[in-house]
Amino acid sequence: MQTFSTDHILHTLEQELPFLFQKDLTYEIYSPGIIFQDPINRFQGQQAYRLIFWALRFHRRLFFTHLTFNVHHIRPSDANILVATWTLEGSLRLPWHPKIHFTGSSTYTIHQGLITTHTDIWDTKPQVILAQLFKPALKQEK
Repeated sequence: MQTFSTDHILHTLEQELPFLFQKDLTYEIYSPGIIFQDPINRFQGQQAYRLIFWALRFHRRLFFTHLTFNVHHIRPSDANILVATWTLEGSLRLPWHPKIHFTGSSTYTIHQGLITTHTDIWDTKPQVILAQLFKPALKQEK
């Protein structure tokens, strides 16, 4: 199994994360036993990790007229940890055109040249994010 330097992993994340809703990731930098966790999910294994990102891209096309994942920065917090901060925002394909917007961070732990854990922290509680789906977007004046 190939392993990678932290700099290579950082560069790969910088190139791929902004487009995670448009195209697939390079999974060679992830451990076969990667653990993913966010406020509502926990999965283990590269196959489950691939499925998560496939589902994100599928749901983007199905439910959103627009969805962006703005990566503010990705920085090392120590020799084996990278932290990305980001904002997710979009417009849903519903008659009342609700908007979704929240910020968070992703922490990637690297062990023996591969990402072994990916933990997302959302700055907004999941129930508050869900409530955004029921709030009509403000109409712009003509």
